[in-house]
Amino acid sequence: MSTKGQAKHKLCRRVGECIWGSAKCPSIKRAYPAGAHGKMGGRQRKLSTYGTLLIEKQKLKGHYAISEKQLRNTFAKAKAATGRTNENLLQLLECRLDSVVYRSGLAPTIFAAKQIVNHGHILVNGKKLDRSSYQVKEGAVISINPEKSPIIAENAKKSNSAIPAYLETNLDECKTTLVRVPMPEEVPIKVEVMSVVEYYAR
Repeated sequence: MSTKGQAKHKLCRRVGECIWGSAKCPSIKRAYPAGAHGKMGGRQRKLSTYGTLLIEKQKLKGHYAISEKQLRNTFAKAKAATGRTNENLLQLLECRLDSVVYRSGLAPTIFAAKQIVNHGHILVNGKKLDRSSYQVKEGAVISINPEKSPIIAENAKKSNSAIPAYLETNLDECKTTLVRVPMPEEVPIKVEVMSVVEYYAR
């Protein structure tokens, strides 16, 4: 199912924290599900093992704003690759073009990153790419074309995002380089990825 059109912070309310770390997330003031029975009389429901795994899977899917099919396909690739499946899964998701654009500060949110990629505003090694799921390789240079996207470029220059160590970003030039594949502990994400692996391995 597509993530387009869904309430972006609905899942945050359900899990009691913002999965993107936004200071404006409604879960900060209302850390319980929406609706008349959201607070449940001040008591928290005790989730089953399956429920706990499901929540972590939903958080991962929501964090990267991808569909169930996309996450399942990425998991299959991670499982088939050499190494630990949970680390492979996180690296594959983090090296998506939209993820790199978001992490680098070239876009303020993952949703904005998807939009500017899909609308053809992003160049990879000087060539236009409009596929959010494209896997960025080490050493690739991602940039915004300031001539075709002046407003997006100006907004990127004002970014105050914390740039992870695996990216080398020059906001004045509106470009970033994937220096290396990220290590799992470097990825700023509040998800137990191993639980996602366990969910799909059932």
